[in-house]
Amino acid sequence: MALRAQEPPTPRTPEPTNMTTLSPSSRVWIYASNKPFTEADVPAIRMQIKEFAQQWVSHNRQLRADADVLHNRFVVLMVDESQADASGCSIDKSVAFLKGLQAEYGVDLFNRMIFSYQDAAGQVYSVDRDTFARLYATEQINDDTLVFDPLVATKQDLDQAFVKKLSQSWHKRMI
Repeated sequence: MALRAQEPPTPRTPEPTNMTTLSPSSRVWIYASNKPFTEADVPAIRMQIKEFAQQWVSHNRQLRADADVLHNRFVVLMVDESQADASGCSIDKSVAFLKGLQAEYGVDLFNRMIFSYQDAAGQVYSVDRDTFARLYATEQINDDTLVFDPLVATKQDLDQAFVKKLSQSWHKRMI
């Protein structure tokens, strides 16, 4: 019986980070666009933000992060801070990156008075606060209309409370 030389173990590659594998307590930032990204642009945007997330560091420590585009209008960044916290400097880098993305695609990602909602057919719209209030006053939207909450803070919140009825959202106080 011939002895075989034992092969060195294959180095284990880290599990790819994606939103589904991050902890429910992972920190989330959502940037709502004032208008949808085109279907043609979404793959390129998704690639850019995922590359950013893979290279995102805080105090020279790699962040366990991921990013995605939801509903062709929400840019989502997520960090599992159990490994390393996102610091002020790293958050500043993300803001600079997103400002570049905003300029490249001609959208506004930093207007916190953009209200996004979904109609009965599933179409998502983003409007300013005055338009949102007018839609409510004219009953084009109502307490059962689904709205998107870009203020959710964790992955668990994103999974469970990003989309909710207007009557159950802070949006109701704004109209």
